Amino acid sequence: MTTPLISGRRLRRSFLAVAALGTAVALASPAGAAPAAPADTEPRSAVAARTAEAPAGPAAPAAWTAGTRAYLVIGAPGDTTALRSAVTANGGSVYAQYDAIGVVVAHSASGGFAAAVRRASGVQQVGATRTSDVPADAYSPALPATPAQSPTSLTETARWDMTRINADKAWAVNPGSSSVTVGILDTGVDDLHQDIAPNFDAAGSASCAYGKADTRTGAWRDVGTHGTHVAGTVAAAKNGKGVVGVAPGVKIASVRIAEPGTSLFFAENTVCGFMWAGDRGFEVTNNSYYTDPWMFNCPDDPDQAAIIEGVRRAQAYAEGKGSLQVAAAGNSDYNLADKRSDTSSPNDSTPVSRTITNACVDIPTELPGVVTVSAMGNRPVKASYSNFGRDVIDVAAPGGDGSSGVYSTLPGGKYGNMNGTSMASPHVAGVAALLASANPGATPAQLRTALATQSTDIACPSDSRCTGTTAKNAFFGEGQVDALKAVGGGTTPPPGKFFENTTDVAVADNGTVESFLTVSGVAGNAPAALKVGVDIKHTYRGDLVVSLVAPDGSVYLLEDFANGDSADNVLKTYTVNASSEAAAGVWKLRVRDVATQDTGRIDAWNLTF
Repeated sequence: MTTPLISGRRLRRSFLAVAALGTAVALASPAGAAPAAPADTEPRSAVAARTAEAPAGPAAPAAWTAGTRAYLVIGAPGDTTALRSAVTANGGSVYAQYDAIGVVVAHSASGGFAAAVRRASGVQQVGATRTSDVPADAYSPALPATPAQSPTSLTETARWDMTRINADKAWAVNPGSSSVTVGILDTGVDDLHQDIAPNFDAAGSASCAYGKADTRTGAWRDVGTHGTHVAGTVAAAKNGKGVVGVAPGVKIASVRIAEPGTSLFFAENTVCGFMWAGDRGFEVTNNSYYTDPWMFNCPDDPDQAAIIEGVRRAQAYAEGKGSLQVAAAGNSDYNLADKRSDTSSPNDSTPVSRTITNACVDIPTELPGVVTVSAMGNRPVKASYSNFGRDVIDVAAPGGDGSSGVYSTLPGGKYGNMNGTSMASPHVAGVAALLASANPGATPAQLRTALATQSTDIACPSDSRCTGTTAKNAFFGEGQVDALKAVGGGTTPPPGKFFENTTDVAVADNGTVESFLTVSGVAGNAPAALKVGVDIKHTYRGDLVVSLVAPDGSVYLLEDFANGDSADNVLKTYTVNASSEAAAGVWKLRVRDVATQDTGRIDAWNLTF
């Protein structure tokens, strides 16, 4: 049957068709899905020692009243005492606190709350996370319904999406390790499903709806269908039933960040999800959603600036704990490298039409360190709905398009098709889990690099919007991921030795700066394909000339940006033939700013040998 698409961006959703015992039933998009551009119906929507916790729901800090809104209150990481005092002193209550990143989730029904707390000592930022009231359910959350299970007579087949990325060949080499866990940050997961139960990690699962972890049994279950579909694509068991996931040997943990009824993913939920993922040692998380209510958060708005900073800190915390975040690019056929307008936000009240720039970001998709995934149909072409963007898209994967949907698990023992970047992202999360299985101890940066270097290049079609080269372009990034290469069955070797400098270095107007990286423990010369990862924050990259300086002083030009390139930031991986250079020694990233008015910083850079 034809698999329609839901143009919705929030869950990066897709239309779906459900099959139980072979019977197909058409389903509508999840409740609360905002109308979106032509696209999917899906929400974009070694295990660290896990701490045993008594099942608990969020403690109610105060009685709910109409008009209650949620806020992120941000200060210096390490201690939130001053933040909590400022909240309570100004008529608010503390709903949750994340001391490690200096973030407090506060509730207040006072219209002047944010302005008052911004003036308090120790407070850096305050931002409302929604334009609607916090539901009363936040103070006594109801558990999702336990779905009745239907057995299936469906047997595993070689689906088009799995053969496209060589997952069917990878299973024979390495189906993934049970010591690797992928966190599904989504609408929840049906842990009782026959294809998910064998790989489900209940101890690592929770609900983060409303911004505070709820560890009661079943709190993680699906309040829609999207999360269960995503989970099956990542790691449905290879048990002869239904479907097989990309990495059928790894574990799945559900971190429900969608709120019931609306299926919205607010910033405090996302913060909680990333903090949970970091503390539980998930090697990978999948994020097929954007952080509601703003499709793009703009730093010139104090509320949205706080959302950017709070979620950025939480993602960085998770990455620092060893977790790689993979995210869907979105389903609006939108150029993320050329943002001009947003007409769908806020999606929790009344959307307004606003002019935006590239300074506004899709969260978590455009946060530093997150792997951004575009979708392809059942051919090597961009799916009609998939967002794109040069130097924004990292890799591509099957997401389905039209009648060629991605077939996966649905709650209640069912199966069905969905189309969307929400479906593409879990393919990449699964490949990342295979990489982590084949390379225990690999860092998130090494997994990121391997995903890129092992991907299959896909050339641009005859479409002027697809800029770049066959090796890296606006539609497919570094190319389509390859599961077989991830487990060592292909021609691309596993990640090489990795070095990174994350210390910020300011780039002033008309100035030249250098960031240093000491390489040791690598014998002989550097490779002919030395990978240089660059993350520069700058408000006009046309001003920049970026070079790599070898230990002997030799200079390798990475890029001299065109003077008219007004885009923000440089987030790219360059390949340098450095085979004539000794590997060991002090390497430098040199950044020269050749004009006035715009400044920035070297945020991070790395070398992979």
